[in-house]
Amino acid sequence: MAAIIAFGVRRTPRFLFVFMFELETSYTILLILCLVAVCAFEFVNGFHDTANAVATVIYTNTLKPWVAVIWSGTWNFLGVMLGGIGVAMGIVNLLPVETLVDQNIAHSLAMILALLFSAIFWNLLTWYLGIPCSSSHTLIGSILGVGLAYSFLPEASGAAVNWSKAEEIGVSLLVSPLFGFSVTIVLMFFLRAFTKKSETGDLLFKEPKKNQPPPWWIRSILFITCTLVSFFHGNNDGQKGVGLAMLVLIGIVPSFFALNTNFDASRLPSSISSIEKVLAAVDSAVLSKSQQEKLAVSITKNAHLKHMFDSIQTLSDIPRKEKFEIRKDVMLVSRNVAKLLEDEDLRLSENDRKKLTASIEDIKQLTDYAPTWVLLMISLSLGIGTMIGWKRIVKTIGEKIGKEHLTYAQGASSELVAASTIGVSSYLGLPVSTTHVLSSGIAGSMVASKGIKNLQPDTVRNILIAWLLTLPVVMIVSGGLFLLFRYIF
Repeated sequence: MAAIIAFGVRRTPRFLFVFMFELETSYTILLILCLVAVCAFEFVNGFHDTANAVATVIYTNTLKPWVAVIWSGTWNFLGVMLGGIGVAMGIVNLLPVETLVDQNIAHSLAMILALLFSAIFWNLLTWYLGIPCSSSHTLIGSILGVGLAYSFLPEASGAAVNWSKAEEIGVSLLVSPLFGFSVTIVLMFFLRAFTKKSETGDLLFKEPKKNQPPPWWIRSILFITCTLVSFFHGNNDGQKGVGLAMLVLIGIVPSFFALNTNFDASRLPSSISSIEKVLAAVDSAVLSKSQQEKLAVSITKNAHLKHMFDSIQTLSDIPRKEKFEIRKDVMLVSRNVAKLLEDEDLRLSENDRKKLTASIEDIKQLTDYAPTWVLLMISLSLGIGTMIGWKRIVKTIGEKIGKEHLTYAQGASSELVAASTIGVSSYLGLPVSTTHVLSSGIAGSMVASKGIKNLQPDTVRNILIAWLLTLPVVMIVSGGLFLLFRYIF
C-alpha cells in the first residue's frame, strides 16, 4: 500500500487521492465502476421512460420530437436537482445497509453489483422489446432480492429488509396505476360533459390532423402537462438513482458517507436529550415483549449517541470508524420509535408524541442526505438518457395501447393525472411507477372514449405481464447474483 501511495504522490494529482477514500487500488476501481453503473442505470431509465412525457406532445403534433425530448430532458434534470431526497431515502431505507455492511468490503461489493446488474439487465430487456416497464419495480425488486438472499446466509443477523417500508412502497406501486386509470376515465367524462355540443368539444375529441399543430390554447395545455410530467419524473425516478448511488457509497466507503458531515451538529444534543426524556417516561409494562425490546434498544442506542455528541464540537471530530456506528444507532432508534408510536398501548401525551417525532426527524438529518455532486451526476445521466433511445416506447404508448389515434383530450387528461399522481407521491417520499401511471392513464382515456373494446389486447397483455413478472424475476436474478458474487469474492 505504501508503494501505491508513493507512486500516487509522484504520478497522481492530489484530488484523485481524495477520491480514492483510502481504498486499495482495486477497490477504488470497483467503486468508480459501480458509480458508472449507477449512472448507466439512470441513463437507461431516462431513455426508457422518456415516452412518459413526450408521447402525447409528439402524437398530437404539439412539439417536434427533437424539441420534445430536449425539453423533457432539461426538466428531468431540474426535477432531480430541485426535488428533494425523500424518495431517495425511501430507497436507501428499504434495505438496512447497516445490517448488510460489515468489515469485509467484498461483501458490500457483492450487494452493490447484484443490485446494479439485475436492474440494468431488466430495463434494457424491456426497452429492447418496446414494453413500458417500471424502473421503480425493477430497482425495488433488485433490493428485495438482495435482502432476501442475505437472510439465507449463516452469518445473517437482524432483518434483511425493512418490511414496513417495503409494504408502504408496495401499496404505492400497486395503487398508482389503478388510480391513473380510473381518474383519467372520470376526467375524460367531465371534459366531455362540459364541452358537449360545442366547438371546443369537437376539437378536443377529434383525431389531430396530420403534421398540423393544435390551436395555441390546446398546445399550451399539452406543453405544460409535458413539462410537469418531465419534472416530476426527475423528482421521483431520478431520486431512485440518487438512492442507489448512496447505497453504493455507504456500502463501500461507509466511513466517508455514513453521516452528513455538512450538518450543523450543535442542536443534536438537545434533540437526543429530548428523546431520552420521553422514552424514560414510557410505561414499558403495558407494552408487548417485542415492543419492550425495541424500547430498551432505543434507550441504549440513544444513550450512546448522547455520550458521543456531548464530547464533540463538530461532526469532523468523530473518528471515521465511529461514523458508521452512529449511523446504525440513528437508524435503529428512528425505526424502533416509529414502531412504538404506532402501538395503541403506548401511553404518551400528544405533546410528548410531537416532541419525540420532531427530535427523531432532527437526528435523521444526520443520515438522510445526498451530496450535491451525487445529485448532479444522477440528474445529468437522466437528462442525457432522456434525449436518446425514446422511439420504441413512444410508439407503444402513442399507437399500441388504444385502437385510435391519441386525441388532445386523451393526451392532456392522462398527462395531467400522471403529473399529479407522481408529484403527490414524491411529496410523500414514495417511489411510484411513472411508466405505469401514464400507460394506465392512456388506457383509461381510450376506455372513456369507446369502452374496453378500444384497447389493443396484445399490448395491454404485454404491459400486464411485464408488470407482474418484474418483481419476481428481478428478485430471483439479484438474489442469485448476490449469492454468486458473495461466494466469488
